[in-house]
Amino acid sequence: MTGVLIRWGLPVLVAAAQLWPFAIGDESYGWPAYAVVLASAVPLFWRRRAPVVVLLAVLLVAASYDHVGEVPGQPVWYGAIVAMHAVAAHSAPPARIAALVLSIGGTVVAVGPVTALRTIALLVAAYAVGRVNAAAVERAERLERERVVEAERAAERERARIARDMHDILSHAVSVMVVQAEAGPVVLRADPARAEAAFDAIASAGRDAMAQLRRILAVLDDDGGPRAPQPTLDDVPGLAERVRRAGVEVDFAVTGVPVPLRPDVEVAAYRITQEALTNVVRHAGAARADVRLEWKAGELVISVVDDGRGAVATGGGRGLIGIRERAAACGGTAEAGPRGDGAGFRVSARLPA
Repeated sequence: MTGVLIRWGLPVLVAAAQLWPFAIGDESYGWPAYAVVLASAVPLFWRRRAPVVVLLAVLLVAASYDHVGEVPGQPVWYGAIVAMHAVAAHSAPPARIAALVLSIGGTVVAVGPVTALRTIALLVAAYAVGRVNAAAVERAERLERERVVEAERAAERERARIARDMHDILSHAVSVMVVQAEAGPVVLRADPARAEAAFDAIASAGRDAMAQLRRILAVLDDDGGPRAPQPTLDDVPGLAERVRRAGVEVDFAVTGVPVPLRPDVEVAAYRITQEALTNVVRHAGAARADVRLEWKAGELVISVVDDGRGAVATGGGRGLIGIRERAAACGGTAEAGPRGDGAGFRVSARLPA
């Protein structure tokens, strides 16, 4: 609204200021004098659309002011000042520089030295103010574009994070449930207690997956309500226990002195361990997995080693890619591959502490 008022109000203000001497004097002036004053203000309505043309028109009209008969003794350079500001703010460099040079040259030729010096000073000042305003507008627009780009990048990172979380949660839960469901009919008659434990493991994996999915979906909810906490290192023992119920012997150990971690590092540590154990259940054919959390100076080292086939399925899965992405996102590194002796698979991650 302010911009519209300035855009359309300035020509009216210029015309009013230059007509004011006509109203307060006792003399009467002919219509050509009024016409010249109005003609020096009306073109300003188009100063943004054709700034150079408007400036030249205003300067030519202003130069004829003293040649139309009896007029008030006043300068009529207000329109030229506004037009020069528009040229500096809205014209390309060659056009605005040429317009400034022509304006100064024409002023020197058309008026006396004192008036010329004063007019040139005003035109140069208007040009300088116009360039400062244009630079401020350009900077604001650039910052806005950068803000939009950064917001888009942040949204893309958030989408990628949510996709990784859902992959890890569903992959882990479904893997445990499939393994237990396949084992259930086999042991149902031979070992009812073990069959009951298998069904309990299926239910537990399903409940845990639902709880974690609710946490993710809560992030997408804009109602401003309370958010459930993300999983942390304190939840890793429960993760190991669920894998034990799936039939894999898991040895979990922590060495070193734990230190506080950033929230994103806590979540990454849990998800990396979760995905590594999911691979053990789904792909490795392992009977045993060793999970180690080793606290060292300035870092947490996560190691998950199994005694399976030494390879994981690669048919389009994103598990190992997600592990590396999670580690990199919080300033760490991760690597995965067969063990040196060829028996088993190893996932290792180093996260900043």
